[in-house]
Amino acid sequence: MRNRPTRRSRTALVVAAALSAGFCLAEPAGSEPAASEPPGGSAHTASEPVATSGDVHTVPVRAGDDPTLMAVPARTTPPFSMIGLTWNDASAQLAGTAEVRTRDSRTGAWSEWRTLDADVRGPESGPERAGTALRGGTSPLWTGPSDGFQLRARGEALPEGLRVELVDPGRSDEVPVPPSPRAEAPARAPAITSRAGWGADESIVIDPPKYNRTTKAVFVHHTAGTNDYTCAESAAVIRGIFTYHVRSQGWNDIGYHFLVDKCGKIFEGRAGGIDKPVQGAHTYGLNTDTSSISVLGDYMTAETVPAVRQAIAAVAAWKLGIYGHDPAGTVTLTPSVDNGKYKAGESATLHRISGHRDGSATDCPGDNLYADLPEIRALAAAIAAGVLPDASDVDGTGTDTGTGTGTGADTDVDADVDVDADDWETVDADVATGDFDSDGFPDAALTYRTAQGSLSLVLLRGTAYGFDTRSPGFLHGAGGRAVTAGDLNGDGYDDLAVMTTRGFATFHGSAGGLTTTGAPTLHGSSRDSRESFTARDTDGDGYDELVAEGAVVARGGPDGVTPVTGARVPRP
Repeated sequence: MRNRPTRRSRTALVVAAALSAGFCLAEPAGSEPAASEPPGGSAHTASEPVATSGDVHTVPVRAGDDPTLMAVPARTTPPFSMIGLTWNDASAQLAGTAEVRTRDSRTGAWSEWRTLDADVRGPESGPERAGTALRGGTSPLWTGPSDGFQLRARGEALPEGLRVELVDPGRSDEVPVPPSPRAEAPARAPAITSRAGWGADESIVIDPPKYNRTTKAVFVHHTAGTNDYTCAESAAVIRGIFTYHVRSQGWNDIGYHFLVDKCGKIFEGRAGGIDKPVQGAHTYGLNTDTSSISVLGDYMTAETVPAVRQAIAAVAAWKLGIYGHDPAGTVTLTPSVDNGKYKAGESATLHRISGHRDGSATDCPGDNLYADLPEIRALAAAIAAGVLPDASDVDGTGTDTGTGTGTGADTDVDADVDVDADDWETVDADVATGDFDSDGFPDAALTYRTAQGSLSLVLLRGTAYGFDTRSPGFLHGAGGRAVTAGDLNGDGYDDLAVMTTRGFATFHGSAGGLTTTGAPTLHGSSRDSRESFTARDTDGDGYDELVAEGAVVARGGPDGVTPVTGARVPRP
């Protein structure tokens, strides 16, 4: 009997114009070899500069009598919306904790003490920008409009030259929104807000981008810090990160290739062409021949919404597809330096879509986003195989209908994220992963509905090399939404629960995979279908139960699940 946790989409996934990518502060590329020109032609040129780059006000942290404690008393400051802590030695780490509280410039109220994320490695050998002094630093923390702060830092070996960085990213109304985020995007790319769209000040990027020869893998990150921002503020958050990386830490540009906000909107990161193998600064020792997607927010505590997972999958499938790589496959990379997880020159076999923690010693991208990666790989594999439409064919008709502006104001992130619904058709999809044939490799079951109607449940078999997208299977007669997987009847094979118009239908695993016979259907109503469902053994009897938002709605047993008396079985 196995009891492996599974993840699933809790609400309808949207393949829409404003998909997105995100950020977990990492480290600049160093002296890794890079091609001087982009393969196959010139780079995708940056848009005209928009002079909205923020200002940075710095406050030195004075050493006191106690070398293990350094502080800045509460003080009034120039306006800022993002705060971080930097120090002289870019290779040093903060061996301790740093906490800040800030004063809201609109209300005068002080925040709680908040910890700055110090789970950050310094740059690799060699400068990110020649002739510039690099600085170590924490991840920057979004505070919203503020005019005061207080700092306390404790540790046995606090680095020298501590300096508080107060970043004012500029007003969002200074940034002109392009008429279409797809206007400058290469063919088949998902809709991406350009650097001009979020207000990058190109004048502070001194050196031209460096290019690798290919893109072999994509690393998923989070920005850490906080989820306490609105999606209308996402552009300002990214301008703040950009300013902090360049002006506070001495990097040449923002470290990440793509960023995604919590509503699923995708933003262009580092300059040089989104369809080119630009060398970034994201995964210590593994910046050569890789790309990066970072989600704005802290996903150690928060959970992602379907639009975020769909955005990551769409970008990764497209980017890896440019170079002919299967997003569900694996790759062997060679770290250029010792990075705490691998030695320099050691072979590292990773998923093509990996978390930051897979390649370097870090908690990034947070436990919850990391647990979403099997689902994201399945979605990316389905997009690459044509089982799901890609983001440039959002209505499933084979025609690119992308005309949206990417400025939709629906920020109800617990429901379907509807971005510019007047301009875009949506594609609803759900995916669950489990080992349905008990061969040791996770399989994927996904369903989706387009404007043309519901399709049969699609199955992607897991292999040692990832999901098999060449020959997807179909569970005929099994329409509905795949919601979760687990061993409901204790036979050693994961089973699948699917939401239908009549309640839950369950399908049992076997040596040949899922079967439509022999498993019960639970009829019922009233529970909201957008709730999060899991399958886990809650009572230790060897059978997984179906759980909705922490409440057991059906118990497992030798014949499958039976409803709990009085429980409300979900319906769509």
